[in-house]
Amino acid sequence: MASHKVFSAKDCERFIETKSFHELCSVFKTLKTSKGNFVLVLASPGTGKSANLYQALSLLDLNIHDTHLFIDTDSKPADVFRIFWEILKEDMGVKTKEEAYKKASEYDLVLFADSFLDSEHIDPGKMGLGLWTEENGPRTFPLYFRVLYEYLKHKRDLKNINIVAQTSWIINFRGFRYDILSDLNFISKILVFLLKRLFEVVIISYNREEMIKIIRNHSAGISEDKIEEYIKRYGNRPRFIFKAMEKEKKV
Repeated sequence: MASHKVFSAKDCERFIETKSFHELCSVFKTLKTSKGNFVLVLASPGTGKSANLYQALSLLDLNIHDTHLFIDTDSKPADVFRIFWEILKEDMGVKTKEEAYKKASEYDLVLFADSFLDSEHIDPGKMGLGLWTEENGPRTFPLYFRVLYEYLKHKRDLKNINIVAQTSWIINFRGFRYDILSDLNFISKILVFLLKRLFEVVIISYNREEMIKIIRNHSAGISEDKIEEYIKRYGNRPRFIFKAMEKEKKV
């Protein structure tokens, strides 16, 4: 897959299991027998949230509703909120929000992942919530306030629903993408601390030994010095490293 984006378990054929992955699997296993769980999967851009998430789900017998969202570049927060509910109700075959909440409770989990956040990779004429947020910056805040209000208003209904969401808050700085929730040291720690008070949080990250295994699994003949060079340049972000490796091969 040229872009190294992951949209299903089929894109994870050369997956290396890590400590973070086993933690994610452990959390997902509880969703079969319990309700009212709200799981956030966090990681820096390029770390592999999708790969870990879809691989974990592929190993478990869970009934999943995978949401998607296709919005226009000039959509306002109110438009995004409306489009989300229109698509969700259509997908679930219901006519009202109340019916949607009831239908969602029939699944082991409702998933907000790549088809919701990065749907521009599916339909180039539209965009997902991730890119829309990145391009609109602070103008997106009204949407998240509206979502928070919806969450509080329907907290009783959500006790019967399991939600799993890839979560990031991306900013661009000097041509590099950073996630406010994982890349900004003290600020990120504060935000994650607050999120953990409200939700169950799983952070995808790798130690040095895991990174070496991941890179060598992608390119078996690479030297340890070259691996250290890539990690120093890109951090523990496999997708960015793989892109750089492919670019160098073409030179």
